[in-house]
Amino acid sequence: MPEEGTQSTHRVAILSDTHGLLRPEIKEVLRTCEVILHGGDINSQEILDELREIAPVYAVRGNNDKEWAAYLDNECTVTLFGVRIDMVHNRKHRRADLSGIDLFVYGHSHRYEEKTVDGVHFLNPGSCGPRRFRQPVTMAVLEIEEKTGGWQIQKIDLTQSGEDKDNRPFQGVNEGNLRTTVETIVREMRAGRKVEQIAKKTGVDSEFVEQVCRIYVTHPGVSAQGIVDKMEVSALFERK
Repeated sequence: MPEEGTQSTHRVAILSDTHGLLRPEIKEVLRTCEVILHGGDINSQEILDELREIAPVYAVRGNNDKEWAAYLDNECTVTLFGVRIDMVHNRKHRRADLSGIDLFVYGHSHRYEEKTVDGVHFLNPGSCGPRRFRQPVTMAVLEIEEKTGGWQIQKIDLTQSGEDKDNRPFQGVNEGNLRTTVETIVREMRAGRKVEQIAKKTGVDSEFVEQVCRIYVTHPGVSAQGIVDKMEVSALFERK
């Protein structure tokens, strides 16, 4: 209990797009929070169960949460410690009228974003699951002062600086053959080849192949250039 005369601050963890990975550093942050919000693309019931062992969880279904997540709603509206929150996975699917909502939470893009629209605070906590090349590993914490009702968002960036693995061009890939390489990987994947088989056949780093395959599967209809854009690998070659 806080001492008399002091303010108690409630902490709500906000994360999204874990895609089956709960990092130890993320769990450390979660253990400092009273409630967890998950913006979808959870990946499995096991991840939700693990989260629920830490704190009560409110979660929505993401586009990659398949049959196992049929019981999850696509939208969640909840009031936590006086803050009215609405949450969906893809912000394109938000309700037209957000009146009465203080905080609108969404995910899907893997990019951290905060902005205010018509008096509503919009928050995408980014992704704290498998890292998508140069994109940071992020989540957020909503801090609410009990006595005043004031609240603020704390961005948590767990990206490790100086990781050669994340900042180098990949074996067998160069700027000139980037799109062609992606097209070849997709073609081989559609033919039923496994990641290691594709990597060996193309002479490309298996991690690169795995990321191409994952984006292709999770974004139906995406083009080769679309995959390149989502991976943001072009910027890697600019930094050589």
